[in-house]
Amino acid sequence: MIFLPIERFILIVLATLFSLDCVLVLFKGVEIDFAGYASLASIGLAMVALGQFYRIVRPDFRVSTTVTATGLFILFTLCGSIFNYMLLPIHFATIDTVLVQIDSAMGFSWLQTMIWLSGYPFLVALLNIVYSSSLPQMIVVILILGFSGRAHSLYRFLLTGMIGVLIAMIFWFFFPSFGTAALYPLPPAVRDAMALAVGPEYGAQLNRLALQGAVYLTPKDVLGLIAFPSFHTVMACMSVYFLRHSRGLFWASMALNLVMLPAIVVQGGHHLTDVLGGFATFCLACWLAGIVVREANQKQTMLAASA
Repeated sequence: MIFLPIERFILIVLATLFSLDCVLVLFKGVEIDFAGYASLASIGLAMVALGQFYRIVRPDFRVSTTVTATGLFILFTLCGSIFNYMLLPIHFATIDTVLVQIDSAMGFSWLQTMIWLSGYPFLVALLNIVYSSSLPQMIVVILILGFSGRAHSLYRFLLTGMIGVLIAMIFWFFFPSFGTAALYPLPPAVRDAMALAVGPEYGAQLNRLALQGAVYLTPKDVLGLIAFPSFHTVMACMSVYFLRHSRGLFWASMALNLVMLPAIVVQGGHHLTDVLGGFATFCLACWLAGIVVREANQKQTMLAASA
């Protein structure tokens, strides 16, 4: 098999995370939907295998990097999701009340905002559609970067997401937060007037997981556990930043993800502070990813020169 230096680095990270997942699942005695996870993992592995086909048998650099990156993205998403659940139950006090105080100091009230928005159900429905576009946007950006031959940007994009997730999980382990959905009971009239991606039932599940931890994991029922920093904000920043050289696509992404910011707060049940934390996480992750990709490219150049 032939992997680029940056791909080998990502595979090492994946193998490490997968090993940790296995140890923690066994240690905690958590039941796993093996069939569900195996079916998704097989898609990721098939994409990586297809990348090898287009690198060895039928050489096409753009296709091989694109499908390999897609496969690695899928595999990391699965491993990262399981690892996040293995950090439950929480071991430290939540910081949600502190985040509420910071929001208040900035003049923002999530509850008052939701009460006001309950009079505009169409707007809430629109925010729900935008909020649901985060993951499809990631796939679209991977395809655009890969098939346009921008391998450097493609792998920096992928690493930014991976590093961003790891930063968010590490911070959340020590300073857990579950967001407004787990904190505020919405008035029945307000709740019934809006279609919310993250509602009271979602918040109740988060509170239960915080105390009891996970007993059964299935990809059919995965919750977003981390409130601060908001990873949806990280993804929004990634889409905009990595499409900055694509002109029309950049402005479309900018418009969509400007709407994403209120969608994160309303549909994601996030504090306003979570969004600010997401911006900071993106900046740090993107910077670190740039260093890793640059080092990997230098190594690849040296290997090519010595060949």
